[in-house]
Amino acid sequence: MKLNVALKAVIAVVCGVSLLSCNKSNNYKNTSRATGWDINSDEGGFQYNTDYKEQEAAPGLVFVEGGTYTMGRVQDDPMHDWNNTPTQQHVQSFYMDETEVTNKMYLEYLDWLRRVFPPSEENYRNIYNGALPDTLVWRNRLGYNETMVTNYLRHPAYAEYPVVGVSWIQAVEFSKWRTDRVNEYRLEDEGFIKEGAHLTDVDASSTFNTETYIHTPSKAYGGNTEISQGGDEAQDRLNETNEAGETIKNVYPGRESGLIYPEYRLPTEAEWEYAALGLTGIRNYNTYRGRKKYPWDGQYTRNGDVKRMGDQLANFKQGDGDYGGIAGWSDDGADITAEVKSYEPNDFGLYDMAGNVAEWVADVYRPIVDDEFNDFNYYRGNVYTKHAITEDGTVKVVGTEDIVYDTLSNGKLVARNLPGEIAQVPVTDEDTYMRTNFTESDQRDYRDGDKSSSRYYQPFQEVDDPGKRMYNSPTYDNFTYSDSSATSTLEERGYDKEKRTTLISNEVRVYKGGSWRDRAYWLDPAQRRYFPQDMATDYIGFRNAMSRVGSKSLDKNKTARSNN
Repeated sequence: MKLNVALKAVIAVVCGVSLLSCNKSNNYKNTSRATGWDINSDEGGFQYNTDYKEQEAAPGLVFVEGGTYTMGRVQDDPMHDWNNTPTQQHVQSFYMDETEVTNKMYLEYLDWLRRVFPPSEENYRNIYNGALPDTLVWRNRLGYNETMVTNYLRHPAYAEYPVVGVSWIQAVEFSKWRTDRVNEYRLEDEGFIKEGAHLTDVDASSTFNTETYIHTPSKAYGGNTEISQGGDEAQDRLNETNEAGETIKNVYPGRESGLIYPEYRLPTEAEWEYAALGLTGIRNYNTYRGRKKYPWDGQYTRNGDVKRMGDQLANFKQGDGDYGGIAGWSDDGADITAEVKSYEPNDFGLYDMAGNVAEWVADVYRPIVDDEFNDFNYYRGNVYTKHAITEDGTVKVVGTEDIVYDTLSNGKLVARNLPGEIAQVPVTDEDTYMRTNFTESDQRDYRDGDKSSSRYYQPFQEVDDPGKRMYNSPTYDNFTYSDSSATSTLEERGYDKEKRTTLISNEVRVYKGGSWRDRAYWLDPAQRRYFPQDMATDYIGFRNAMSRVGSKSLDKNKTARSNN
């Protein structure tokens, strides 16, 4: 009996030691699960951020937890567009601007361009000019709107109003700029770039670009020793030293540091519609199956709460000649656009997802959403590129003399790239060889508008007649210039004089949501319209999104995984 007790005690001790050893060996936070080597060792070796918690919301963004929903219009379609047939879709979690991009936000962008690329210098003139919103969109043949033409963009009275007159192309360029500025400031705040460098050390030949900093930091602003070392604290973080105190190498944070935000971008149509519906707040069968009509609960545009009974829930056109209601009563508070956050947010915390201004999304327009091919993160518009590589095997960084301008269909020039960016080229057949997930660089026509989907297509026979195409839309001959002063005439631009039957092409983009000019019908998040990507109006604005990396939900089940 005593032997059995003693044996059990020994076994317990051994097992306890074993479990401790097991727990220690299974805690791979700073030890490699592959090799057993130390990670982040003072002696060198593999360096990795093992203290990373989760992605933080970048400036201006709120979290939108992904999930499934019915994309498209489930109510009757009195307009008979038949371009938003219901489909079941799933989107991953992401972040989205809580408001539309405002005039003040866009003016900050213009101010940066003007300081870094002075329009007084001929080589940079069209960088700034190409980013300017078209304020003439406010003009009407039989209306007096000159006050908005001259004041809406710049006057402080409209600072927190959504920017308009911005084309889809301009919105994309703003998104790229915003990505770089946010990452630049975060690295400065963390001590990897000296304090104030984003104001004092930047110029046309030295600007911060996120991708350049990651791939070739020595060629990037913020990636050289003089700019990076912002003091003793930054020096300690940036440099590893040997026992003699000599610097042995510079360390620049890449994606593995967890400090670099994913890109700001336009949301996809599926993301925008999902975010606008805000299904998180109400869990019932009808809502889940897509029968929520507006970003708020209910089937009406007026508030049903006792204290605010009858107040409008969005800024929209209420009828012919009625853009806001009777003054002082039943008024929606605006005759044109309204200041952001003038109305209650939806259940995701997003403001003005119905009314105020309609918003650009990333997608190329097609009458159908091809859920038969894909029902996960649906998006039409992929054009895959890769970094241009120089003869010495390094990435090609655009210099001040390498700026290339595109001539848009309306004759305006826009910079295709800016100094400091990595030049991009299309992927080739060699890149896609033996791939099953994509075969070409440009995927905008996939399963729609290409030869195999044309009404004239027959197996083993190609359609060579360019007139026999699925979408008989206008065509323009775009030019590229390396000279910023280059211009072109209407005749040189190849103005299409043929009779056309549609505007649908690879150069038109979807916009979503109703605006101050629209009736309540367009407030339904399922509604979809399209507009040329290089044109602008007084009722289309935009907001940015950012992909979520890591877990689907915030902090969910983190405790159970923390020791693995």
